[in-house]
Amino acid sequence: MDLTQGTLEEKKDRSKRMMLMFGIGSLIMSFAGLTSAVLVSRKREDWMHDFVLPQAFLISCLLIVVSSITFILAKKAIKNSNRSLATILLLTTFGLGVAFIMCQFEGFKQIIDSGYYFTGETSNVTMSFIYVIAFAHILHVAVGLISILVVIYNHFKQKYTATKMLGMELSATFWHFVDILWIFLFLFLSYFV
Repeated sequence: MDLTQGTLEEKKDRSKRMMLMFGIGSLIMSFAGLTSAVLVSRKREDWMHDFVLPQAFLISCLLIVVSSITFILAKKAIKNSNRSLATILLLTTFGLGVAFIMCQFEGFKQIIDSGYYFTGETSNVTMSFIYVIAFAHILHVAVGLISILVVIYNHFKQKYTATKMLGMELSATFWHFVDILWIFLFLFLSYFV
């Protein structure tokens, strides 16, 4: 496909999609660096090999998976011109994203209650990686929530139709990416910590 062909709007749409893909690519590389550092660091003598991730992190997995499903259903509702159902599903997606972040902070609380902190005497390299990886992911979920708020705002302004959904599609792509990323990170931390 020749990227120089098409209307100005088609070219803008392609460039927005490409910018999102570059952003996702850079995030993949960032988290690949963090997970590689875990693999190298787990050979250290002070690495904890028997730590079990907090239950709240597992619950947050379920929340974010359900939020991806509600986002998919919201897109289908827009395509079927069911605006009221789309509104409910978009608000549910946002609420589940907020619940995900709250669950993550509950996981941090559970780690602290176990006596492990990010820094200080009761800190160790294992806990520091868990904090950094989970918090970096939370920041990206927060960005996803902002994009969902923009989608909700545009939805109320009736900017999306069955044939014009670029903003919603870009937001959904990013949201599904952070969903898949957390599942990977959760499994990675569960197995390698």
